[in-house]
Amino acid sequence: MNKTIPTFAKQDNLKFFRTLNSRVNSYFKDNNIQKTGNWKLHLKAIILFTVFLAPYFLILTLDMPFWAHLLLTIVMGIGMAGIGMNVMHDGNHGSYSTKSWVNKIMGGSIYVLAGNVHNWQVQHNVLHHTYTNIHGHDEDLDAGRIIRFTQNAEWHRFHKFQHYYSFFLYGLLTFNWALTTDFKQMKNYLKRKLSYGTPQSPAKLWTVLVITKIIYVLIWMALPMLLGIVWWKVVIGFFVMHYTAGLILSIVFQLAHVVEETSNPVPNEDGEMENTWAIHQLYTTANFAPKNKVVNWFTGGLNHQIEHHIFPNISHIHYGKIAEIVKQTAIECNLPYHEFKTMRGAVLAHYKHLRDLGMKPEIA
Repeated sequence: MNKTIPTFAKQDNLKFFRTLNSRVNSYFKDNNIQKTGNWKLHLKAIILFTVFLAPYFLILTLDMPFWAHLLLTIVMGIGMAGIGMNVMHDGNHGSYSTKSWVNKIMGGSIYVLAGNVHNWQVQHNVLHHTYTNIHGHDEDLDAGRIIRFTQNAEWHRFHKFQHYYSFFLYGLLTFNWALTTDFKQMKNYLKRKLSYGTPQSPAKLWTVLVITKIIYVLIWMALPMLLGIVWWKVVIGFFVMHYTAGLILSIVFQLAHVVEETSNPVPNEDGEMENTWAIHQLYTTANFAPKNKVVNWFTGGLNHQIEHHIFPNISHIHYGKIAEIVKQTAIECNLPYHEFKTMRGAVLAHYKHLRDLGMKPEIA
């Protein structure tokens, strides 16, 4: 990984962000509304936790055929992904509520995804949101050797098939969180002295990680076995739940950044980026299906990724309203505003981009 930390241009000659920030602030002030979540987000949280937990209690209490068991674990995976995109995401950005303790609790819902708050905040809030689409710094572009997400990554012969196999691997996202990723990230981030907010002692961070992993295994694997469910049904159900959630989360994340329309800027020899941070987000991010009510509701506004990247501390329930402000300001400043009208169009664009990145660089 490139150890030189990129720095962004300080002067915005277009005055883009100053104008945009003023207009967005005026929107909230004129309409007398908070930038955080409201009853719509609270209701959504209740619905998603019900979708996630109700099937689990049915599995524990009812004698049912295995096919019904699997269907319920798929539903749990859908609920799990929904919690991650709507509740956990807003909570860890401090945008779920005006109360910090509520944000902390909702951000902690990542533990039901088998993740870790500290690791997620470092990877997402620090590395991804700061160094969006910069190879070697944005870890969302790092899939090891198996998938090539950027033209700056090393090419291997098997990458020419990646547009076929990548979607199958996407489902392993949260399953890997549960098994290995969090331990590797904790070791790496502590070594690099990376943190988000007030730094915590390594001993405390490791203790929280180990204890939450043990509790997770006890609740989602040991308890069903103790209540009489055969071990292999538990293992398969656990995998199906995670695979469903991982597939949904991975696809939603990739559509916003790994498409041909978005760029992967690199620093110059002095480690400096060409644009200011806010303009950098416009070049490296894309929206999809902005008018689709189902996609808007379920993805937690992550289909409005441009708005989220420029205003990560504003709750996603407001993105639909401020999107027109962002788009209009970008157009006025002659800046890009990447947008796919449908989710199908975004998926196809991602698939084609994977195919292009899989070609041998000399040929491509």
